[in-house]
Amino acid sequence: MQPSHHPTAVSRGAVAANVREAYLWGKEHLSACGVEAAALEAEVLLRCALGLTRAQLYARWPAPLEEGAWRRYVELLEQRGSGRPLAYVVGEREFFGLLFWVDERVLVPRPETEHLVEVVLEATREVKDPAYVDVGTGSGAVAVTLAIHRPHATVYATDVSPDALAVAERNAARHGVSGRVRLLHGDALAPLLQAGLRAHAVAANPPYVPRSARSELPPEVLAEPEEAVFAPGPRGVELHERIADQARGVLREGGILALEVAAKWDQARQVVGALEGMGYREVRVVRDLAGLERVVVARWG
Repeated sequence: MQPSHHPTAVSRGAVAANVREAYLWGKEHLSACGVEAAALEAEVLLRCALGLTRAQLYARWPAPLEEGAWRRYVELLEQRGSGRPLAYVVGEREFFGLLFWVDERVLVPRPETEHLVEVVLEATREVKDPAYVDVGTGSGAVAVTLAIHRPHATVYATDVSPDALAVAERNAARHGVSGRVRLLHGDALAPLLQAGLRAHAVAANPPYVPRSARSELPPEVLAEPEEAVFAPGPRGVELHERIADQARGVLREGGILALEVAAKWDQARQVVGALEGMGYREVRVVRDLAGLERVVVARWG
């Protein structure tokens, strides 16, 4: 029986004849729901429903689809079609070649943030046993990645949200670095200042979208934690400035501060000016693969 052009047809017993047909139907459905990458996302959701790798999926292209798998697939399609972010639907997201569990408690890791990790690793490559700080760790993607790539590092991961720290703890355990990723509850760098802890590098991807730009965001971004998306001030860089101010009491001599910024709203220039005014040196801007200003990095002391 051919499936109807609406997922609720499952309740009437319609099932795609094979894996390929299910994929094509899912792609059409997501496209009709306004999902830009409908083809890619239909494949990801089908792989999730079937528990297959990409190669396994294509090898089973003509294979019949069991009703249970079809129902799982339709449920996932319905969630994505309603505007729920793909990463939340499948429950994980790839970052720096690693898979991280994510859900509505945390921001979805973005490929752009990989530049933040690269900057920190490169700037501290000569440090034997580095201490890093990941401010506003969320899922723990940055903290865990730093710990994996520097096996002798200690990483302090802070977050004001206990729910986010629970996700980060799970991801640290997933990747076997729980002993070196120390989760600290508190605002920005306050937990480190209170404990008198010092670090060779501070990395942060603070919320930087001004609330005035809310109408510019797609539904899936608005589905993410509001406090992790929207900046606490109208310019979008107020939290960057607060972190930079606090970092002066955390960074060791010659330590690195790396802050991700939005590629618009003139944020890089504003952050550069703020850091220079605070006494940081070697302040520079790193562009992403699209040539957009993405990370402001500086040295303290």
